Amino acid sequence: MAIHKFKVLLTHPIPEQWLSTLNNDVKLIIGPDEMMGLAPELYKYLPEVDGLISFLCDRINAEIIHHAPNIRVICNFAAGIDNIDLLACTAQKIPVGITPGVLTDATADLTMGLVLAVNRQLVQAAANARSGKWKMWYASRWLGMGLSGAILGVFGMGKIGCAVAKRAHAFGMNVIYTSRTPKPEYEITLNARQVAFQELLKTSDILSLHAPLTPETNKIMDANAFKLMKPTAILINTARGAEVDTEALFSALSNRQIAAAGLDVTDPEPLPASHPLYELPNCLILPHLGSATVGARKAMAAMTCENLLAGLRGEKLPYCANTEVYV
Repeated sequence: MAIHKFKVLLTHPIPEQWLSTLNNDVKLIIGPDEMMGLAPELYKYLPEVDGLISFLCDRINAEIIHHAPNIRVICNFAAGIDNIDLLACTAQKIPVGITPGVLTDATADLTMGLVLAVNRQLVQAAANARSGKWKMWYASRWLGMGLSGAILGVFGMGKIGCAVAKRAHAFGMNVIYTSRTPKPEYEITLNARQVAFQELLKTSDILSLHAPLTPETNKIMDANAFKLMKPTAILINTARGAEVDTEALFSALSNRQIAAAGLDVTDPEPLPASHPLYELPNCLILPHLGSATVGARKAMAAMTCENLLAGLRGEKLPYCANTEVYV
């Protein structure tokens, strides 16, 4: 007797061994690598699938949900859900799974990596050495600021923002932050100080973005924001690309309104290879590597599998973004 398996659409490949807990219950239909969004050839499977595993680069909108009438659960292989029409899912009583918490340390580590690489011009210096521009020891080339005593501004003191603040404190940096709620424990242990957004812009030597993308934070780093920053300041973004007005950033970097930027996220994402930001020596752009450690990605896969199996069986998701579907 054949064992019934749920049909699940996985928009892009994930290492097979990370999904081994699904083997007995799930038949996966796997989309292609190297393609943003839901590949056209996958649409024909939507009417028959019971579940969907999506990536942050996939726009799961009301139209896709409409074409999948039998879907029981959507699992986003990410901590955020700004790529998913959550209202449409909730209206159809479809729970949406996420992977919160497990990428905090990985993203905080990468943030500090960007701080160090951008501030000390490591990528430019390495490229200069490789191309033969390293002729001797120079007194005034490839200079950066000392981090001890410098001011780190944290925009969004959630889990990742707090993890970055701890790391910065270990480097001897002074931490200021904006947050919807005060963080008294960090004001004591890290001597962090909560400030208004304008003061954050004016005071920070390094400004690091960690707030979720909302209508209020969308393009919050616009031309006016850059005008308030120090000309020696560095912007770091490991949150969401849309929090920065890309053209305003290009102008600010080109005109030296700010000194440099390190971006793990961009708007649009991916940023086209022809974009002029890549030509600026004071801008380092990474391909969204925040959670890119083996441990973090395996943990994300494990949480995704937990969510998926629970949703397929009609049980509550352990990591659900729209718990109101259970009311």
